[in-house]
Amino acid sequence: MSISGKINLLITALAVAAGIILVLFIGQREYAYQRDQLVLQASTAVSSQPHLQLTLYFRNPAEIAAALQQFLGLSPALRHAVLRDSVGDIIARADRPWAEGAVLPRFSEARGQQSPLEQSLFNHHSPVAPPGFELVTAITRGETVAELMLPITSLVNPTAPGLSRQDFALTLANPDQVNGIFVSGYIDLGISSLTLLARTIPAVALSAGFGLAVVLLCALIAQLTTRRITRPLGELAAVADDIAAGKQTHMLKIRGSGEIGDIANVLNTVIAGMEGEKQRMHTDRRLLSMKVDERDAQLTERQQELDQAVKRVSETRERLRHLAYFDTLTSLPNRRLFTEQLSLLLKLAARNKQQVALLLLDLDNFKRVNDSLGHRAGDELLREIGDRLASCVRDSDVIHRNADDEARMDLSRMGGDEFTVVLNQLDHAESASRVAARLAKAIARPFSLDGQEVVITCSIGIAVSPEHAEDVEGLLRAADTAMFNAKRQGRNRYLFYREDMEGANLERLKLETELRKARDLGQLLLHYQPQVDSRSGAVVGAEALVRWHHPDFGMVPPFKWIDLAEELGIINEIGEWVLRRACSDLASLHEEGLPLPKVSVNVSALQFTESFVHLVDTVLKETGLPPEALELELTEGIMIGSQEGAVRIVEELKALGVRTSIDDFGTGYSSLSYLTRLVLDELKIDRSFVLGLASGERNAELVRGIIAMAKSLHLEIVVEGVESPGELAFFQREGADVIQGYLFSAPVPLEKLRPLLQPAYFERQIQRLTQKLASGDLQFEQA
Repeated sequence: MSISGKINLLITALAVAAGIILVLFIGQREYAYQRDQLVLQASTAVSSQPHLQLTLYFRNPAEIAAALQQFLGLSPALRHAVLRDSVGDIIARADRPWAEGAVLPRFSEARGQQSPLEQSLFNHHSPVAPPGFELVTAITRGETVAELMLPITSLVNPTAPGLSRQDFALTLANPDQVNGIFVSGYIDLGISSLTLLARTIPAVALSAGFGLAVVLLCALIAQLTTRRITRPLGELAAVADDIAAGKQTHMLKIRGSGEIGDIANVLNTVIAGMEGEKQRMHTDRRLLSMKVDERDAQLTERQQELDQAVKRVSETRERLRHLAYFDTLTSLPNRRLFTEQLSLLLKLAARNKQQVALLLLDLDNFKRVNDSLGHRAGDELLREIGDRLASCVRDSDVIHRNADDEARMDLSRMGGDEFTVVLNQLDHAESASRVAARLAKAIARPFSLDGQEVVITCSIGIAVSPEHAEDVEGLLRAADTAMFNAKRQGRNRYLFYREDMEGANLERLKLETELRKARDLGQLLLHYQPQVDSRSGAVVGAEALVRWHHPDFGMVPPFKWIDLAEELGIINEIGEWVLRRACSDLASLHEEGLPLPKVSVNVSALQFTESFVHLVDTVLKETGLPPEALELELTEGIMIGSQEGAVRIVEELKALGVRTSIDDFGTGYSSLSYLTRLVLDELKIDRSFVLGLASGERNAELVRGIIAMAKSLHLEIVVEGVESPGELAFFQREGADVIQGYLFSAPVPLEKLRPLLQPAYFERQIQRLTQKLASGDLQFEQA
């Protein structure tokens, strides 16, 4: 590009930038002016209509609707008009058709620190936007709404009963006799930013036209100016070309001053020095000779580089061998090297008639760490576990052998969260159990991952050669079978292989296959256990409990398949089915007129993700169930991952109006600080605490402490697992009024729940129990 072109481009760019800044400035001022005018117009409308205090006091629906429509008519930029009482509760609401049902901000947030007599303007984001702005809302996911709160003042105390319209008229006619001003309510107006921006387009278009004119004028002036300035430069360029071709033999006579004259003088100097340049041409021949010498040196250097490359190839070959035989994450031997070494050890052991033990370690619930803290934290956990196991192998090397032999232990990572330890030259098989206990204890110590303390355990299967198998595959299969049975028996333990374990493996395989088909085949059922007010006998809710009825297995207990569903990754599908079915059943009970205020649904920690809020919202809309009729029971396990993420999800659920409860409180391992961070409605006392009442006064004091803590946090209390009248009496005395347990009812299908919802069904039962306790027919046992 020529110099003149660059100058023209620079000036044009500056003009365009100035024009854009001008347009943005005018647009911002016009938008602020439009908004301020709308606020002034609305404020004037409120202050000029003293009848609003009558409308707010007598709450005539027709007058309220007319008043709200009048405010909506102030400007197309108003998306809704809401009439609120003095504490912010909504009395009536009018919306534009496209904004119906949009979520309003909480009154306390919108008002902030403003005094009752002051108007407030609060900006918040809404996913609902006016029509015609689809492209903008697709990028911004909605629009910013300015929530304008205008107080409605009254010269009459709105809390005084029995006021008439004449009382208001007399007060308005004689304002000098009034001692104070009262705030009787608020007009809440939502201002659509996109609609308000659209009204600023004419002013912005006018300023844009003016800016375009300025840009064109600047471009024209720049072109005329640069053409005159750069004409001598063009002449100099032509002369420079002639000098390069050897055609210029006489001195230059170019008109110009300043830098142009300086350039001409330089060129004249070049012309004068061309003869001297010819004399220096022989120097080029010498330079060519030097280039040849330099090329020889480069070839020598290249040879040295080739030698270095050969060395790097050797090092790479060694690294490839390491990659082939060692795990890249933990640097432990991998499955390939493990198989080769174990095969050799088994041959040597068979020749020497010695025993070899294989320990297969699998981490318990490792997938939950990955899902909660991320794969990076999971990799870090695997590295630390590898280091601990390696340390244990070194420290435990002498616990399973005699002092004069050369036995050793080999540690490997099989992949995923599985590790193996091989013990050779055992004196007896029981030595393997001591090694397994030491390894399990080392892994069970807490880990610190990204500032979060995590406790993880392992299940260990032990197989001994030649007693259980004589080849690698057989020994691995036996150890895997023992490890699986260790997990089935509660995890965090080790087991030796037994032949009768093979049947358990086949049973698990069949259970996995049938569980994948259970939902599609309609084998999943919902039972409901009532939650009863122990004072009045009223049913205040019911917990939905999923059951699996298999045509061959019968009723499969939840403890046999819930964890299996989480391992198989189908717990989300089952959880969604339970949520939909429970909401649908409760909606049908409401249609029948049966009084069941709410239903509680358990939520797995694996379900508790960002998409879960959308699922709950969708199910509530599809079933027509009021949000306050749904209660989600969360376990303490949701806090093992990001507490900030859990708090955010709970807040979004609360924004929908859904109730939240902490289930099985006190049985997890999370910090109690989450109780102050989560917006909860209820705390459920686990059955294990109820069972502990008969074990001693300390257990009873612990339960009293939990109840006191819940009350101090203003949480409702539900006690589950109450089965005896004595337990009922204890919780009645301690103020925990909502009881759930077999004392009142076992979990029952929906058709058997209906009779339990009849009025006074449980009231008579509570009265009989209370009378028997008072008469001494029933004894309450408490340590």
